[in-house]
Amino acid sequence: MSTSHASPDREAQGHTLGHALQLARETLPPMHPAGRPFVLGGAVATLALRKVSKRLGLLAGLGTLATAAFFREPRRVPPARDGLVLAAADGLVSLIEEAVPPAELGLPDEPRMRVSVFLSVFDVHVQRAPATGKVERVAYRPGKFLSADLDKASDENERNSVLLRTDDGHELVVVQIAGLVARRIVCQVGEGDQVAAGSTYGIIRFGSRVDTYLPPGSRVLVGKGQRTIGGETPIAEFPSGRG
Repeated sequence: MSTSHASPDREAQGHTLGHALQLARETLPPMHPAGRPFVLGGAVATLALRKVSKRLGLLAGLGTLATAAFFREPRRVPPARDGLVLAAADGLVSLIEEAVPPAELGLPDEPRMRVSVFLSVFDVHVQRAPATGKVERVAYRPGKFLSADLDKASDENERNSVLLRTDDGHELVVVQIAGLVARRIVCQVGEGDQVAAGSTYGIIRFGSRVDTYLPPGSRVLVGKGQRTIGGETPIAEFPSGRG
């Protein structure tokens, strides 16, 4: 009875191919489920337009690739250190100021430190939980579609607010705000859900802003004009003791 063995060259080729596929998976980020219908529609349009004109097909293909890039959801690794408030989004810190949280959450009418992150159309547009905890309230409010980098966008634009109670008892508010081009806010969590720091909880299409309201006594760790990485960049330290 003979036993066949793969040749060393074939084994090396298989290892090289497997390594290349692993690198590709790590380099090319996965896509958020909300983007699949858009990318599928773009692919169908690309195939249809190619039959009419190769140039139109090429343009449609490039548009489909750009759409897939917009909906990317890269893997993020939160810091191991406790007591941090993480950025809920990729983007640019546009405002750091005291403001009253959205009225629809039913919180006391008292100002809290707010860190606002503006997302351009080139940024990753998924939102991530700023800390581990339980979702206590979710409130959507329709509104305008002003440019998200304006101060009044927090008050006048369409928004979705999430009240999060951390495992340490601190209270955080994260608000997804639609922008000039954005026409759809997606929130994947509901009241009573448990979320882990850095986990994806929603997405905004296309161009937007995310506000994080900090517990009183928190220490802000970022400055205006600084870029953040959602789920990784610490934007504040929680105050000592329970919130």
